[in-house]
Amino acid sequence: MRKLFIAAFMFVSIFGTKVMADIKMGIILGFTGPIESLTPAMAASAELAFKEASDSGSLLGGKKIEVMRADSTCVDSAAATAAAEGLISGGVAAIMGADCSGVTGAIATNVAVPNGVVMISPSATSPGLTTLDDKGYFFRTAPSDARGGQILADITKDRKVKSVAITYTNNDYGKGLADVYKAAVEAHGIKVTTVTAHEDGKADYSSEVATLASAGGDAVAVIGYLDQGGKGIIQASLDSGAFDKFVLSDGMIGQSLVDAFGKDLSKSFGSMPGSTGKGAGIFAEVAKAGGVEASGPYTAESYDAAALIVLAMQAGNSADRASIAKHVMEVANGPGKKIYPGELKKGLDLLAKGKKIDYEGATGVTFTDVGEAEGSFLEQEVKGGKFKTKKQR
Repeated sequence: MRKLFIAAFMFVSIFGTKVMADIKMGIILGFTGPIESLTPAMAASAELAFKEASDSGSLLGGKKIEVMRADSTCVDSAAATAAAEGLISGGVAAIMGADCSGVTGAIATNVAVPNGVVMISPSATSPGLTTLDDKGYFFRTAPSDARGGQILADITKDRKVKSVAITYTNNDYGKGLADVYKAAVEAHGIKVTTVTAHEDGKADYSSEVATLASAGGDAVAVIGYLDQGGKGIIQASLDSGAFDKFVLSDGMIGQSLVDAFGKDLSKSFGSMPGSTGKGAGIFAEVAKAGGVEASGPYTAESYDAAALIVLAMQAGNSADRASIAKHVMEVANGPGKKIYPGELKKGLDLLAKGKKIDYEGATGVTFTDVGEAEGSFLEQEVKGGKFKTKKQR
């Protein structure tokens, strides 16, 4: 019950001068749970886009946006569903989120799709979501792990790892990515010594690490969450001396991990969705001006998800839920004038005149025919006490 209460709790921020804004927007992310250190920047980034559109005076003739936040917990589907029901009963036109794949699928299937509400997730990456029966209401600005696992395997090969043990968080995200990664590294001729699941929420992971250590390997691939079991696996590995090189999935990339382990991560590497293109550079400046840390995982994707929602509204000249769904692909894939972060007013004005746009955004947005980002990835390593990008993949 406590989790349900926490997840259903929502708080509101109002952009503009009116006591009540004209259009309600939902943001549902894991403000508690295994990625809670990542979600504040993600939410702030989405709110930056909503505020930009609201302040422009161009959104549907000058309408304002009211943001309602809700907690997905990342891992508790019942709590996440209750939270999403609260957003929808509160009258949101669309939802930016959710975050983790399991709760995202649960919300989409049980709440958003049956109610005809668009969801654009910035971070749900499970390959299983590609075939979700979403009736055209679910999109994601993050690419699928079907590609992410291959990229992580390519980086592992390039880093000269000859053998690897794999551990994954026991949920849709972890299992899906682990399956892709295992097949991809084996195709590169890398030996997989073992593949084992771990449960989040434990105080000690020494037994899991003992199993990994007995199988051996040049490194252990940790496919999990930086504020939960994945962190515990690294801690137990370092404490026992079992491993000092870690291959990190996107859910493990974040400053809190470096703050916890410092130089002990100097041999480690990983990947996360992202871009070093024109839009990424513009977004970094826009985010800095708005007081948002731009470099974290899924921060740029969150801005883009929110931006696509407001642009889709403008393209259909309506905040009607079905109209938003109808126009997301149109503004995401063009053809038309390219729109970057900080240019939402420009995009809104063009759409109001009946012109076409192609939203490039922070991440070079291009959707597949099922509404998920084709995406690029950033190879990550720890340098100078921070995760740094080595190159785009």
